[in-house]
Amino acid sequence: MHICRKCCIFAADFEKITTMKKFILLIISILMLANAGVMRAEDVGVPSECEDVMLQAFYWNSYDQYKSTTKYGYTKWVQLLKDTAAINANFDLVWFPPSAKSKGGVGYYHTQLSNQTSDWGTKDNLVKLIAALHAGKTKVIGDIVINHRGDVGGWTTFSVDNFGTYGKFELNQSHICAGDEAFWDTSSPQYGSSVHGGDDTGTNDGGARDMDHANEYIQNWAKAYVQWMRNVMLYDGFRYDMTRGYAGKYLRMYNEAAQPYLSVSEFWTGVGEIVTHLQSTGYNTMAFDFPQKGVLHDAIVKSSYGKLKKNSNTLRGKGLAKYAVTFIDNHDTFERAEEDACNQEFGGCRACLDSAKVKNWILQANAYILMMPGVPCVFWPHWYKYREEINELIAIRKLAGIHSESVVSAESGTSTTKAYSGTIAGHRANVILRLGPKRSKDVPEGYRLALEGGDRGDYTIFISNGEQGIEEVESGELKVERGEKFMRDGKLFIRANEHIYDITGKKIQ
Repeated sequence: MHICRKCCIFAADFEKITTMKKFILLIISILMLANAGVMRAEDVGVPSECEDVMLQAFYWNSYDQYKSTTKYGYTKWVQLLKDTAAINANFDLVWFPPSAKSKGGVGYYHTQLSNQTSDWGTKDNLVKLIAALHAGKTKVIGDIVINHRGDVGGWTTFSVDNFGTYGKFELNQSHICAGDEAFWDTSSPQYGSSVHGGDDTGTNDGGARDMDHANEYIQNWAKAYVQWMRNVMLYDGFRYDMTRGYAGKYLRMYNEAAQPYLSVSEFWTGVGEIVTHLQSTGYNTMAFDFPQKGVLHDAIVKSSYGKLKKNSNTLRGKGLAKYAVTFIDNHDTFERAEEDACNQEFGGCRACLDSAKVKNWILQANAYILMMPGVPCVFWPHWYKYREEINELIAIRKLAGIHSESVVSAESGTSTTKAYSGTIAGHRANVILRLGPKRSKDVPEGYRLALEGGDRGDYTIFISNGEQGIEEVESGELKVERGEKFMRDGKLFIRANEHIYDITGKKIQ
């Protein structure tokens, strides 16, 4: 559009230009627009300089009041609908569990993708929830499970998927990878059968049938599904489950078909393999930074803060923070039963999430991911339990405009000092984050205190003076739009949907 407008102005200003020159100018503008379109295609699933904060709005069995714990709430669609105002006020993205019909439970062994009624609730309630989040300008991330599929009434018997205008699909055993247990497990009726698909392009899932993504029919099925989820169910982006199970070029194919706002790949392994995976997708997806979870855990739990300074075995350490979705815990790393023994994780054990020690670790870890580049993903039990503290951190991130590609500088920290310090550059301000019991609390020149975590929190955040792009408003004026900053009566505030926060992140309206 920008190029076309310039061309029109050029033509209007020079009425005597020859027809040939006009024609040449038109061709040039078309070529420039086409090239711009190619550049935009490279950003499919990876928004540039993204300021978004994500919420994982579930944990294992959180749909079931008999299997989950009341400590962290239930997250069926009807329960989440009641919490949309709080979600909209703090989060830009919310990640849902698999929403398709499954063999039961959380949903990772789906049986019919086109049936969006599951243990999480009915399709109608899901549609209402998505609409309510969209009304609050929050985007919804769907959990896409296409590596494997659950059977119905037999090892290789599947339900029909009807995606309307996107196609109708009926999978069979010829679409299953040759190395699947259906063909080598002696208890399977298909044991030793020669009717199967090609070799797996990734790793096998032992609990369900692995789909052969080299098969064109499976590719069309997967493309139809993500397009239907994007354009009919109105999901904005995708979290791809178990992407180690198929080659990255297929994930790229599916993103190009559906054009999600944001895509994140669950590729659970070391940083080198994650980088190779991102390369294989053409960098049109982000990935969960599993290595950073380990580094962050060791740094905080073991008071070895020097690990955060080095940080070389993470996506940020490899110069790929733009592609990192950072997190502390998720539904897999969080213990799944109330009676599980405390394993001294950030909150991996439900029994010890309430302890002062674990609370301290959780808040330090959230302070870190929420002040650092990448797209931070907050875990539901942490937010449910420590909502006020985490909301304060989110407000400061938005105030400074920290984004996925923010530069971190002036890092320091060692195991002996039990402290970490780093300066993070945002779109609107710089932030200094200090972690650890031995951190300095001195206010740096040119900064002011934004938040003090206290003796238990063990984190201090400073924000630079003289932020750019701040408007002055008259006392009492209220105009609520996400992410805007303004001065009122000589004080700095941030607007986030229907609320206003002060510099400390405290909600005042």
